[in-house]
Amino acid sequence: MTFAVQVKVMPLKELLDPQGKAVMGGLGNLGLNAIQDVRIGKNISLQVEANSADEARAIAEQAAKKLLANPVMEQFEISVQ
Repeated sequence: MTFAVQVKVMPLKELLDPQGKAVMGGLGNLGLNAIQDVRIGKNISLQVEANSADEARAIAEQAAKKLLANPVMEQFEISVQ
């Protein structure tokens, strides 16, 4: 069975997000001052062949830990549909 899996990768909250800060400055220049913070991450879509949703999640977690996210600087969330 094929499962659609989303892996959301974001910088750790404790770390500075230079890309988010640059976008925040651009939004301020556009007069969009109500936006208080911007954090930029990645959304990765996977099609995973597995026997169950739990197995698909485990495979995606391995991929995230080994390649898709840098655990020193990023955290990730996985959702299976």
